[in-house]
Amino acid sequence: MTGTPTKALAGIRVLDMTHVQSGPSATQLLAWLGADVVKLEAPTGDITRKQLRDLPDVDSLYFTMLNCNKRSITLNTKTERGKEILTELIRRSDVMVENFGPGAVDRMGFTWDRVKEINPRIVYASIKGFGDGPYTNFKAYEVVAQAMGGSMSTTGFEDGPPLATGAQIGDSGTGVHAVAGILAALFQRERTGRGQRVNVAMQHAVLNLCRVKLRDQQRLAHGPLAEYPNEDFGEEVPRSGNASGGGQPGWAVRCAPGGPNDYVYVIVQPVGWKPITELIGRPELAEDPEWATPEARLPKLNKMFQLIEEWSATLPKWEVLERLNAHNIPCGPILSTKEIIEDASLAANEMVVRVPHPERGEFVTVGSPLKLSDSPVEVTGSPLLGEHNEEVYVGELGLGDEELRLLKSNGVI
Repeated sequence: MTGTPTKALAGIRVLDMTHVQSGPSATQLLAWLGADVVKLEAPTGDITRKQLRDLPDVDSLYFTMLNCNKRSITLNTKTERGKEILTELIRRSDVMVENFGPGAVDRMGFTWDRVKEINPRIVYASIKGFGDGPYTNFKAYEVVAQAMGGSMSTTGFEDGPPLATGAQIGDSGTGVHAVAGILAALFQRERTGRGQRVNVAMQHAVLNLCRVKLRDQQRLAHGPLAEYPNEDFGEEVPRSGNASGGGQPGWAVRCAPGGPNDYVYVIVQPVGWKPITELIGRPELAEDPEWATPEARLPKLNKMFQLIEEWSATLPKWEVLERLNAHNIPCGPILSTKEIIEDASLAANEMVVRVPHPERGEFVTVGSPLKLSDSPVEVTGSPLLGEHNEEVYVGELGLGDEELRLLKSNGVI
């Protein structure tokens, strides 16, 4: 078992009936917080075990990076004996999480009414694509959620198409929201003694992450958005490239030698304008009434960042970063995936970790972003398919060795 007395969620059993990304990202966080997460898979396994493989006949990185610190059992829940065993697993669990299509678990015979009858203390969490309404039965994928949650219409450049973000805000973003709901329900159970239903929709989670764009949609009623670099405004928030979206203007400026990620993102605060003018060799702009104040600069943000880029393009991004930071100017380099996976500070903070695996040897994954002083996280490898069948079914449910053999030969596990 993964839970130990030092962990925040020690003693909490999670029945993980999730697959692909949104659900597994949630249950992995619960495992890192110390819960005993038992991943229940069909005998064929989570589909991502075989997707995007880099090595033949070995669990893919897609699977391993979303299922660390869990145990794996297999069960065919379409069989009568499988349903009986699932009932016993529900009875013994504190949390049950699923992200099947709408109504799939109900059709197995495990409606919320039935689940709470089996175990009144269970927290039953579901991740779906959409809430109730016309979108309910749409098939939900990462970028579909981005499209329908407000992200894509506001991402990209004004003269280009809507763009998806590389951040998995639809899947893993929803997983984080689900964890918040599950933890709140467990906390409330301490007072009420009752479990409850937790529902999180991918569209809703993306929308929550796009709230500043709905802020700006309402501000549009009172005129153009001055902090946006766009010249024309219609009835909806436009795509605004790399504009900061906040109160202070920002942009990604090109650096030498001009590679795809040779950029530094710079934010120009009022207090930073004078040192910026000195760095770029235009100190006269600090006093020029055409440039001296934020109000004067707002109408010509494109020109302002062009001036900064004429300077930054002559220097490597790490030197640009060093010079800007020396004057406390908010900035950050655009880090490529290669730079991130090799970043010593991220490794030191256990955000990029190396994990042993019995079949692939070792893989690199993202560590826990949740740092609790009394609940440290050690990332352990993802389980092999059905690796813990005997441990759970015989050791914990009390089934006999002979029944375990029959369950396997009859296709129940």
